[in-house]
Amino acid sequence: MKKRIGILTGGGDCPGLNAVIRGVVTAAIIKYDWEVVGVEDGFDGLLNSEKCRQLSLEDVRGILPRGGTILGTTNRGNPFSYPVEKNGKIEYIDISESVIDRIKAMGIDALVVVGGDGSLKIAMELMSKGVPIVGVPKTIDNDLMETDVTFGYNTALETATDALDKLHSTAESHHRVMIMEVMGRYAGWIALESGIAGGADVILIPEIPFDIKKICHGIDERRKKGSRFSIIVAAEGAFPDGGKRVVKQNADSAHSIERLGGVGEYIAGELSGCLDMDVRVTVLGHLQRGGSPSTFDRCLGSRFGVKALELIDKNEFGRMVCLNGRSIKSVSIEKAVRKLKLVDPDGEMVKCAEELGIMLGR
Repeated sequence: MKKRIGILTGGGDCPGLNAVIRGVVTAAIIKYDWEVVGVEDGFDGLLNSEKCRQLSLEDVRGILPRGGTILGTTNRGNPFSYPVEKNGKIEYIDISESVIDRIKAMGIDALVVVGGDGSLKIAMELMSKGVPIVGVPKTIDNDLMETDVTFGYNTALETATDALDKLHSTAESHHRVMIMEVMGRYAGWIALESGIAGGADVILIPEIPFDIKKICHGIDERRKKGSRFSIIVAAEGAFPDGGKRVVKQNADSAHSIERLGGVGEYIAGELSGCLDMDVRVTVLGHLQRGGSPSTFDRCLGSRFGVKALELIDKNEFGRMVCLNGRSIKSVSIEKAVRKLKLVDPDGEMVKCAEELGIMLGR
C-alpha cells in the first residue's frame, strides 16, 4: 500500500511555508509515489476531517512565490491544552487522544510538522504517544537551536532592512530620531542584522539591557559632530537595564504567553525628555511576516521539505531537519527545542556592530 504523509503548518505564518509544502508534495508524489494529506489550521485541523484534504501536484503548482501558507495556521491550537467553554468559563483539557485517533482514522503513516519551538514541542509530545513525526524549523525570529538559520528569517530581515533604507531619507530631511520596532520576541537577530545592514546608529536587543542615558548622550554627541538625525532599531523584547519588558498583554495563565510590543513608544518617551529633537516611531509589525519569500527562503524551504521525506523513508522519526553550514542534515527535535537560540552579547556580530560605531545601549 502507498504511504500516506500528513503535513501541517503551526504557529505564526512566515514566507517560505508554501515552499516547504510544495517540496513535500512534489517529492512525495514524484520520487516516492506516496500520498500527501494537507492538514489545515495547524493541529486544530486534526480534530475535523473536513479540514484535511489530499494534495496533488496541481494544488502546489505556482505557490513558490506566495507568502503565508495555503494550509492556514494558528498559534493557539495545542491539543494537550485545548480551550473549551464549561458553565460560562474557559477550561483547558487534553484532547490529544482524539487527535491521535483522527491520525489513525485517516491512515496517516507519518506527520510532517512545520513550526517553531511551540509547535515542535507539541509535536514531541505527540511523538511520545506513538505518532511518527518529522519536524521542519520555521520562525522569522531565528531562535531555534541546532539549525544555522530557519526559513522565513531571511525574508523578514530583507523587509526590515528595506524599511530602514526608507526611514533614513525622511529622518535626514526632518532632522529626527527615528525608532523602528521589529519582531523577534526574546531574540535580537532581526534587530541586530537589519540594523547593521541598514546603517542604524543604535540597536537595542533583548540580550543586552539598555541604558537610556547612554543612548541620549550618544545621540547628542552625534548631533554635536554634525549628524542631525539618528536611526534606532529596537527589538520588541528589548528592555531597560533594571527594568521590565514592555508588553501589550501579560500572560494571564499557564495556557497563554505574554504579548510583546510598545518598546518603541517607551523609548521615544524617554528620549523626548532628554533630547531637543523630534522623535518618531515606526512599528514594522506583521509586515515582517508577509510578502513573497526571498530566493534563499524558497530554496531552503524546498530543501527542508525534501529532506523531511528522506527521514520518513528511512523511518528516522523524532528528528528535525536543519541547515548545517551548506548542508541539510537532521537533529533530534528534543535537542532543538531545549532552549532558545539567542544573540551572544559578547559574540562576533555584536562586536562588529560596536566597532562600526553602532550603540547597543550599554
